[in-house]
Amino acid sequence: MDVLDLARWQFGITTVYHFLMVPLTIGLSLLVAGMQTAWVRTGDRRYLAMTKFWGKLLLINFAMGVVTGIVQEFQFGMAWNEYSRFVGDVFGAPLAMEGLVAFFVESTFLGLWIFGWDRLPRRAHLACAWAFSLATIASAYFILAANSWMQHPVGVELVDGRPRLTSIWAVLGNSTVLAAFPHAIAGAFAVAGTFLVGIAAWHLWRSTSDSDVWRSSIRLGAWVGVVAFVALVVSGDQQSKLMFRQQPMKMASAEALCHTEQPAGFSVFAVGDVSSPDCENVKSITVPALLSFLANNDLDSKVTGVTDLVEQYRERYGEFYPQDPRLGELSGRPIDYVPNLPVTYWGFRLMVGFGALAVLVGVAVLWLTRRGRVPRSRWFPRLALAGIATPFLANSFGWIFTEMGRQPFVVAPNPSGVDGVWMFTARAVSGLSAGEVLTSLIALTLVYGVLAVIEVFLIRRYVRGGVAAVLPPSGEPSRRDDAVLSFAY
Repeated sequence: MDVLDLARWQFGITTVYHFLMVPLTIGLSLLVAGMQTAWVRTGDRRYLAMTKFWGKLLLINFAMGVVTGIVQEFQFGMAWNEYSRFVGDVFGAPLAMEGLVAFFVESTFLGLWIFGWDRLPRRAHLACAWAFSLATIASAYFILAANSWMQHPVGVELVDGRPRLTSIWAVLGNSTVLAAFPHAIAGAFAVAGTFLVGIAAWHLWRSTSDSDVWRSSIRLGAWVGVVAFVALVVSGDQQSKLMFRQQPMKMASAEALCHTEQPAGFSVFAVGDVSSPDCENVKSITVPALLSFLANNDLDSKVTGVTDLVEQYRERYGEFYPQDPRLGELSGRPIDYVPNLPVTYWGFRLMVGFGALAVLVGVAVLWLTRRGRVPRSRWFPRLALAGIATPFLANSFGWIFTEMGRQPFVVAPNPSGVDGVWMFTARAVSGLSAGEVLTSLIALTLVYGVLAVIEVFLIRRYVRGGVAAVLPPSGEPSRRDDAVLSFAY
């Protein structure tokens, strides 16, 4: 593989790995703050146990997320320095805001929350929980604003071949981020909800101790997951309509829609090779006119196919890469404007499919645990534990589709924006040797593998420990010094 392919594999592996931590941290932080609020208001020990148990798992995941997240910005300068030069003036503001929020607000109040048990007044300690939870949401918004600019550049002017920021408010108010943010947050709640369901179901099935804690957790997680799925459907519909206007090639690639149709049907499942742009050997099971509705809220809208879009892209953005030695083998060659169709087509369906499985698990758990019932069948905890993976997979496939669907652009052009504000992925990579990128790819993958083992070990240890691992028995006073040293607050 050449430098470009290796750099893309490296960024893809590390980013998807990091994104496994992010939604769980976002969703779980708000749920833990809600649990602590319930304890402060009611004094019910059940909510205190829930806060400490799920809070412990949140801290483990948060720490791993910070460690893996630092590598993302490090990679910009290491393997993608041309990209960094191009977007630096724009990305500087939202990334600085994210850094201030993440490393000052989040870290400060999280530290106060960890070490403030029995030291701060209850309401002040609760305020710390909400402060770091809301800071996590704000941090996510700034990152999404930067990513959304790559999908839809706004608020800039082109100066000497590089975009210069003219309005940070345009970047932060980008229509793309306004649609992506609720979708990402809903995805985070879906992850956190199934996480609660899976672990609580296992504890509820295996033991009668602390059953009130596990029953409250499983019901909360199931309801959160179901509501999150509804929010995902609504926000996803809004995103599809923006995609139709802003990145029509991604829309067509998501459907492997090779030829223009009016009205256009939605392909539920395809049989055949979707990798060919002419799609002559593909047979699809379709829902008539549904794609037209998803694209423009109209059952009769025309949706342009891949083959017609290729001609439009060539006319507007060029047919050949420039003669530039930095482009390597791609120098002077024709530009392939078609994303990897199997990845975009099946990635979109896997995202939707795993999301649907997650909500089905939630609905099944709500039904099986109604009116105080506790299922004793062996498949109950296995189903719930397996369900934990479904929203993680849905989120991952969604991000893979989002990022690979805009290829060959790393900064996609805005069809109605400033001319020239786009960047081909082939131009973004650093002038490194293949050996240098391969070495860093292997090193980072091995380090991330070790981190995965550590996280699974810690999560498994405290999950198996249950409430007893984080909370002394009822009536027994806690010992503050021992609690801190034992990582039990």
